[in-house]
Amino acid sequence: MAEGSLTGLTEAEAKEFHRIFVGSFLLFTAVAIVAHILVWYWRPWLPSIHGYAELTNTAKVAGQMALAHFA
Repeated sequence: MAEGSLTGLTEAEAKEFHRIFVGSFLLFTAVAIVAHILVWYWRPWLPSIHGYAELTNTAKVAGQMALAHFA
C-alpha cells in the first residue's frame, strides 16, 4: 500500500485513473450536449407564440413535402 494514500493507489495509478475518469466524463458530457441539441430541434422546450399546435402543423407539412419528393 502506498504510504500516505487513502485509496491505496500509487501516484502513477492515481494519475492514470484520473486521466480515464476525466476522459470518460468529457465524452459523456459531449454525448449529453449533442442529445439535448437534437431533442431541442425535434421538439423545443419552449413553444412558439402559437403554442405546440404550430409545431404539429409544421411537422405535417414537412412530412407531406417529403412524401411528395419521394413519390
